[in-house]
Amino acid sequence: MAQSREQRGERETAAAEKKVKKTGKPAGGARGGITAPVTPSPELAEIVGSKDLPRSEVVSKVWDYIKKNNLQDAKDRRQINADDKLGKIFGKKSASMFEMNKFLAKHLTAKKG
Repeated sequence: MAQSREQRGERETAAAEKKVKKTGKPAGGARGGITAPVTPSPELAEIVGSKDLPRSEVVSKVWDYIKKNNLQDAKDRRQINADDKLGKIFGKKSASMFEMNKFLAKHLTAKKG
């Protein structure tokens, strides 16, 4: 039987806590790539907030905003019709869901260090 994401997360957290107790060192964890914290531009911060977030969380919050404001095209759900806030990020009135990450990348800066 397949395990849920929550079950897997709980199991991995328990294993990490056990390792920390055993070794006395903090858990390393992956903090690169999609999990590394990024800082949103002021335009993007209007949608996702100004806190540093992992890239995956930024994309998730943008999708939540798109769905909440019904910005997916009715005929072609792969197209996103930008409102004023998304228009600042996309630089045009409509973009495909595949282009979205390209536009988001221009509004995210990675932390140095």
